Amino acid sequence: MAEVLHLTGPILRGPDEVVGQAWVIGGRLTFERPAGSHDVTTLAGHVVPGLVDAHSHIGLDGHGATDEATAEQQALTDRDAGTLLIRDAGSPMDTRWVHDRDDLPKLVRAGRHIARTRRYIRNYAWEVEPEQLVEQVRLEARSGDGWVKLVGDWIDRDRGDLAPCWPVDVLTEAIAAAHEEGVRVTAHCFGEESLHDFAAAGTDCIEHATGLTPESLEAFAAQGISIVPTLINIDTFPSIAATAEEKFPGYAAHMRDLHARRHATIGAAREAGIPIYVGTDAGGTIAHGLAVDEMEELVTAGFSPVEALDAGAWAARAWLRHPGLEEGADADLLVLDGDPRLDLSALRAPRAIVLRGRTVS
Repeated sequence: MAEVLHLTGPILRGPDEVVGQAWVIGGRLTFERPAGSHDVTTLAGHVVPGLVDAHSHIGLDGHGATDEATAEQQALTDRDAGTLLIRDAGSPMDTRWVHDRDDLPKLVRAGRHIARTRRYIRNYAWEVEPEQLVEQVRLEARSGDGWVKLVGDWIDRDRGDLAPCWPVDVLTEAIAAAHEEGVRVTAHCFGEESLHDFAAAGTDCIEHATGLTPESLEAFAAQGISIVPTLINIDTFPSIAATAEEKFPGYAAHMRDLHARRHATIGAAREAGIPIYVGTDAGGTIAHGLAVDEMEELVTAGFSPVEALDAGAWAARAWLRHPGLEEGADADLLVLDGDPRLDLSALRAPRAIVLRGRTVS
């Protein structure tokens, strides 16, 4: 007899779409009662899709690429916190092997970061000059899972502050090349200038986006450019500023200012109608398993709990082109004691975590 999971619900198929019950057969979700005789395991509670971390780094620590055992543990930490879909926003490790592991979260890879020479963290990125950017973008487009990640700005030591990494004409050509390859582009951008440049060049997404201004907010909203704020990471800006204070006081002051207005900036993006998704920037120096913490940061920025959940569940899955609680989809879901649309803390202790139809926690 086939083993079946019976989810007695309620099943939260969307922020406002609720059905009474569902079943998992052969790893797939169905809303039709199975015929015949089965071994049935009942899971009672509110059911939501597995959470999404749309900015994470599997196989990356503070020094560069990790070993495979460390990368595996990073993915397991995310899984055990309910994150079952990860967009890896750049890693020096080739993590295609994760796709072959049914016990690990699904992974959408952006390949390795592409940065300007000596304008990013050592050992993280391919470092190239502008005349090499288009070719490198094409290479990464062909080795990832539908995304390319650029480093859009970083400290310029001659200026003593954040500065864009790429001429706009080259950036425009590189993004067009990515689109020709059938992939989307996202970029690390802290400061104000790079956001204007990437909007002008036609980017699809921006990570962090702390330098949004009224002008760039208008452009992002008009063009449908998404942002992944990583507010957990932005909370490290004061310590970055303290380290840089002596040599680069202008940069330090800029970073403190971006930090001080971080919640207002993301709140303004929400008000402007810009698509916003949950991402933690895990890997590097940020711990894995913090998607719910990032949702709570979004609430501080003015989101309702259900909006924050949408940004890390239903809407995020649709954006990454992965199904949620749909007929015939892989059963990647959480079973909870309470309704997370009302209280995000319900996400912190799932009764069950189901990945590809198998209960893993």
